[in-house]
Amino acid sequence: MKTYKNLLNQDFSTIVLNQKWVADITYIYTISDGWCYLSTIMDLYSRKIIGYHFDQTMQASIVIKALNDALSKRKIEKGLVLHTDLGAQYTSIDYETKLSAMNICHSYSKKGCPYDNAGIESFHALLKKEHVYQRPAYFNFEEAKHHVFSYVQGFYNNHRIHSAIAHLSPNKFEQKFSVA
Repeated sequence: MKTYKNLLNQDFSTIVLNQKWVADITYIYTISDGWCYLSTIMDLYSRKIIGYHFDQTMQASIVIKALNDALSKRKIEKGLVLHTDLGAQYTSIDYETKLSAMNICHSYSKKGCPYDNAGIESFHALLKKEHVYQRPAYFNFEEAKHHVFSYVQGFYNNHRIHSAIAHLSPNKFEQKFSVA
């Protein structure tokens, strides 16, 4: 039986980009297509959403596509820790194989402990509070996908300020304090 180690232990501090990433899946309801799923990856250094994928199914492919999105935008160094919960998508052989091939250390939350993944849980709460719940339910998957993209790329990464990153947006923080 595999041992799932919590390498972060709720230590969300970082000193550089691509040191600690956190990932999770959230649900978004649509009228005609039912529940849809958003898989996101955040760099804890800047709180930037660096990879995501929105889908109508919640299979391992959703988290692999979000990971591929993040990897296409970032140059990773040895020692990167990616922290997730113990969901079936994150413990799948395909996901574990991909992380291993990229030399990414996989860290896991304790079962039933969302505080272990507070950064990405907080992002999902903001997305829903500031965007999803501010309007009537999305009609379908495509409408929801468009609005989620608009929030992540148009607002959150560019304009949403955070006290943890000097009251800057993720993109402004990265521009000011890193050379990625």
